[in-house]
Amino acid sequence: MGSRIAEKNQCKVSSEITVRQAGQRGGHATLERHGVGFFRKIGTRGGRRTKQLYAQLLREFGKKGGRPRRPTLDETVGERGQQ
Repeated sequence: MGSRIAEKNQCKVSSEITVRQAGQRGGHATLERHGVGFFRKIGTRGGRRTKQLYAQLLREFGKKGGRPRRPTLDETVGERGQQ
């Protein structure tokens, strides 16, 4: 009897898909519907928008030598004088 329940659970789990698989299916469907040029176009738009929104921040990162490192637990985070 226990093995029948396990078989039912295995069948149920195998018929469901993961979030990753669902996203992959959606991406493939979009590719078929719109083509590679569409992905190039939205990637370019996204890059331009990121540059527009975060230009000053990215300049600061560049001056510091790249992306900032994450603070350690010993370091204070935030404005000085506030806890």
